[in-house]
Amino acid sequence: MKSRTSASVERELERRAKHELAVLRHVEEVSGSVAATCRYYGISRQAYYGWLKRYEEEGAEGLRDRSSAPHHAPTATNVEVVEKILWLRQQYHFGPQKITMYLKRYHDITISSSGVWRILHKLGLGRLPASQRYKRNETRWKRYEKQRPGHALQVDVKFIEPLGQTGKKKRYYQYTAIDDCTRLRVLRAYPKHDQKTAIQFIDHVLSKLPFQVEKVQTDNGSEFGQPFHWHLLDTGINHVYIKPATPRLNGKVERSHRIDSEEFYRLLESQVIDDVNLFNNKLQEWDDYYNYDRPHGALAGSTPYERLKQKTQDRVCCTSR
Repeated sequence: MKSRTSASVERELERRAKHELAVLRHVEEVSGSVAATCRYYGISRQAYYGWLKRYEEEGAEGLRDRSSAPHHAPTATNVEVVEKILWLRQQYHFGPQKITMYLKRYHDITISSSGVWRILHKLGLGRLPASQRYKRNETRWKRYEKQRPGHALQVDVKFIEPLGQTGKKKRYYQYTAIDDCTRLRVLRAYPKHDQKTAIQFIDHVLSKLPFQVEKVQTDNGSEFGQPFHWHLLDTGINHVYIKPATPRLNGKVERSHRIDSEEFYRLLESQVIDDVNLFNNKLQEWDDYYNYDRPHGALAGSTPYERLKQKTQDRVCCTSR
């Protein structure tokens, strides 16, 4: 990074030196007039005589070692802030908006997302990896959310392959439930992927969430078949299936799995984890961070738990009226 930047600066200084030398020679060899040359090149006489003085004192080298960068830049971003921006970009691949939220929340640093973008662009980090860039507008789907906690719960399963395994590899499955309104989540890993496991997971979810669930939404996977369906109805919870081949209808849980891949599993690549209990310990730590500490872009920088408190207070206020 630094070598590329310094090389470009050297090329620019060399180009400017050649231009200044060409101006000086134009007076001697072509026009014979400082005024005519300055008009031809669109420069001031002051600039010309400044170059001439440096050339007479130091030769051609005196023209190339002057940078146009100001000696003092009072509005320049503090180097520690730049380092934090660089770390968040390289470690988590956060965009400018998410970096702005993190700096404000955890470091009490206020900087605009456009300011972050300019710093990233200057450092050559303006583009994310292809897999993490936003889709074009015409292929995006409009966001929506339910207005009260528990109105709809999206549930899905993510296949995970434990890290650092040797010999015959085990398979584990991350079951995920996310509240449509608050984005509050419950995660758990299981070594099996069937209806019995799905029922076990949904019972775990209902015991963990601090509000009543009215509806559960799933895809048409076999693990969410009739036994799972009737189990929910028996507990007084409606169960709906999304239309086949339309994962966007479960978009919040799908986006949640992408966040898991980018911000959790990618950082575990150097660790050896081959036990479901250890997986669940790690998942619980990550889930607690997601629910209570991680600012969420779709929630204007709030955490899911903060959104839950806000929605709860709003309902209390409405009821009291």
